[in-house]
Amino acid sequence: MQQRREEILTHKVDWVTVLIYCIMVFWGWLNIYSATYDENISLWDNDKAKMQLFFIFGSFLIIGAILIIDMRFYETFSYIIYGTIIFLLILVLLFGHEVGGNKSWLRIGPVGIQPSEFAKFATALVVAKIIGSIGFRMDQLRNQAIVFGAIGLPIIMILLQKDYGSAMVFLIFIVVFYREGMSPFLILVGVGVAVIFILTLVVSNNWILFGIIGVIWGLVIFMNRRKKMKRLIIITVGALTLIGTIVCVDLIFTNLLEPHHQKRIMVLLDPDLDPSGAGYHVNQSKVAIGSGGFFGKGFLDGTQTKFKFVPEQFTDFIFCTIGEEQGWIGSLLIIGLFIGLMLRVIFIAERQKNRFARVYGYAVACIFFFHFATNIAMTIGLFPVIGIPLPFFSYGGSSLWGFTTLLFILLKLDAHRMNVLQRV
Repeated sequence: MQQRREEILTHKVDWVTVLIYCIMVFWGWLNIYSATYDENISLWDNDKAKMQLFFIFGSFLIIGAILIIDMRFYETFSYIIYGTIIFLLILVLLFGHEVGGNKSWLRIGPVGIQPSEFAKFATALVVAKIIGSIGFRMDQLRNQAIVFGAIGLPIIMILLQKDYGSAMVFLIFIVVFYREGMSPFLILVGVGVAVIFILTLVVSNNWILFGIIGVIWGLVIFMNRRKKMKRLIIITVGALTLIGTIVCVDLIFTNLLEPHHQKRIMVLLDPDLDPSGAGYHVNQSKVAIGSGGFFGKGFLDGTQTKFKFVPEQFTDFIFCTIGEEQGWIGSLLIIGLFIGLMLRVIFIAERQKNRFARVYGYAVACIFFFHFATNIAMTIGLFPVIGIPLPFFSYGGSSLWGFTTLLFILLKLDAHRMNVLQRV
């Protein structure tokens, strides 16, 4: 038994993915050190860099535990893991500590834990368990309601914490559902709602949009006037649905979003709206990235970074440090690493022998993609600032441990792919 475990740990683990992980974590630590560098203090007096080393050490302990535990544990106890994280999210609502306007932290002594980071791998496990069950079909309405309920519960819990960025991550599971047989209609609806949301904000008077919809509806009705009444009714219902969506978007933006979230969205549409307030982070971020040029200013030589022009640069805006100090080349390498990691995860997912592991693999790839794409889009002004960390680069124990757990559970499942029943 001991010999078999050693064989798994040394020969069957996907070492290409492990190598990418190690490069990212080490590179991330270097950038955290640079973003918090002070020439007047030593490395061991740099609290953020020192604490991140502690988090990295903790992540290696997590990796060891994941690889030692029997792989059947993750599927067998997926509901219990999910339920435990939901319980922690409830505890956050009752006893949570507020940071940056979000009540999403639990204090354990000097360390703060953010359960929403761990909810990602727990939800991925339970979604994989549900979809991987025998006879499950994604094209059945009842089954769709079950999986949407599984991602909806953590979304509601996290929205109540006012952590809208973390809540949005769970919407990426729709791509996993599509991969497993759900109609692409819901994805198209989501894209349509996003377009309507933007148009509602850009066009100050909703009656203009109502008028445009009315004109288009009249033209379509005229062109289909000789068709069956059923088609005319569907067209009319579609037009009324668009009008209702515009009204709902306006109500949500005005009444549900916090004022600072509203400003961040409006600044995205008009960067000059509040350059010294809500737009300050993004403007300074773009200056830092642009000033790096092709090769960058060099490690620890970034002036925007050194003089702290970008607030909290070691967390959500860590990509600024990369852009300024390592330039276009460094940024391209980082993007290449993430693309390589996601392609590797998809490759691992596709070679699994059972559906549970495959679904979990695609969930891992989708979560990494959302974080990677959204974080970089935030730093260059293509997406509102919603507090999404860059995996393995942004400072934080919950983030690093959550992403490490997410990835290495997949590697554990992959190491045993030849030893499981084939359920595809």
